[in-house]
Amino acid sequence: MVEPGEQLPQEVLALIFSHLSLRDRTAVAGVCRAWAAAATSSAVWHDTNISCDSEWEGILPPFLSVCLDHIHNLQLEFEPSRKPSRQAATELLIALADRAPGLRGLSLECHGDKPLFDAGRDILDAVHALCGTASELRHLDLRRLPFTLDDTLVLQVACGCPELRSLFLDNHTLVDSVGPGSVLKLLAACPRLRTLGLHLASLSHAVLDALAEPDRAPFALLALRCASPEDARASPLPDQAWAALHCRHPGLTVELELEPALPAESVMRVLQPAVPVATLRLNLSGDTIGPLRFAACHYATTLRALEVRASASSELDTALEELAALCAGLREIHCFCVVRTSVLDAFRAHCPRLRSYTLKLKREPHPWRPTFVR
Repeated sequence: MVEPGEQLPQEVLALIFSHLSLRDRTAVAGVCRAWAAAATSSAVWHDTNISCDSEWEGILPPFLSVCLDHIHNLQLEFEPSRKPSRQAATELLIALADRAPGLRGLSLECHGDKPLFDAGRDILDAVHALCGTASELRHLDLRRLPFTLDDTLVLQVACGCPELRSLFLDNHTLVDSVGPGSVLKLLAACPRLRTLGLHLASLSHAVLDALAEPDRAPFALLALRCASPEDARASPLPDQAWAALHCRHPGLTVELELEPALPAESVMRVLQPAVPVATLRLNLSGDTIGPLRFAACHYATTLRALEVRASASSELDTALEELAALCAGLREIHCFCVVRTSVLDAFRAHCPRLRSYTLKLKREPHPWRPTFVR
């Protein structure tokens, strides 16, 4: 009898199996020897997404254990409020820590709400252990972890991951425990780092100077989130430091996200003319008109994407029309309130590079989907 797997080369089977979920990979591995060999090959596991929400139960640990060495880029999803889900995620991270030399990229993503007063020590300790052994790690994305990140973790990353190219620490928490001193040590230990996401309070004049050093590798993206009390209290950085950084890295883009927890009196202090803001997300509880007009005036040549969450008003519509007339390089505009027809017309007329927009002329059921420009 001819085994099913003998009908196709292993390379073709591996390509097919690479698109399957973890549960389905386990199932096909049990069909025959040829399929098992293909399902456990490195081509299948190089880029892997594992969801501990729905897929973990029933997965045979020996099968997954065999494949850990093949994982180069992992996106791990779990639900912190469900004990089995977070326990599975923790166990997998710890297992990877013992066999992580080949890991190049790690992204953690939480679904659902985290338990009240949950510091996430189990998950963070597992990430800490992994970063201590993943010496070839290039990309680490912790933006979707709902736990407070601290200096200890950053220093572990600096010590254990010298090849790092991108690191995102700008997660959605209201406490920022990563100090500028730790960021400086990270930059010194990871000379090839070119993408960095931080809370604003983690930035300092010294950090900008370190990024602008002559022997620094080209730096591409600085993502800044402003939401915590520490962010609100952060002192503005000198325009000269921003100008020097932009001069040293002409291709640098800055993503700036302002959240509702940011007090109104702090917003205009956070916005600085010399920052090369390419992406601006305004989700403010107070005035949005002033920040929009500031952006139109000072970010007209650099702004490529704008997201606005505010209440509909004629003043907001007017500010958006003024911004459209000045920001010809805009590629995306997403406004999550109803706007008048002239707003849509303004962006269509003045922004020839526009690729997608969310500009609704009447209320629609959520979620609002963007319109793509051909």
